[in-house]
Amino acid sequence: QVQLAESGGGLVQAGGSLRLSCVPSGRNFFSYTMAWFRQAPGKEREFVAVISWTGGTTYYADSVKGRFTISRDSTKNTVYLQMNSLKPDDTAVYFCAADKIWSGTKFAVDEYAYWGQGTQVTISS
Repeated sequence: QVQLAESGGGLVQAGGSLRLSCVPSGRNFFSYTMAWFRQAPGKEREFVAVISWTGGTTYYADSVKGRFTISRDSTKNTVYLQMNSLKPDDTAVYFCAADKIWSGTKFAVDEYAYWGQGTQVTISS
């Protein structure tokens, strides 16, 4: 059974940093496209960042560009989301997602086959 396990969420003050981790299990996700989404209370789940299976290509939502960095360590089979200069608007449940197919516009929820349970990120003002 395929599972994605997120960790690293928490409560931090505005301006602070957090690093989220996503560890897949059940199969090797070395060749998979990996992404982060988030969902704030009362809002739809939205794209945050995506990384190609080589790690050589990344895309970010405009709202996080320049503050967040997605990366992957294939030796540890782990994907990270480094979040800096956090704002209260970044408060959400953050989800890790994976899919076998890569495209340059893989920003939609329904384009990903595998999802984690999410980790809560809360930013206080």
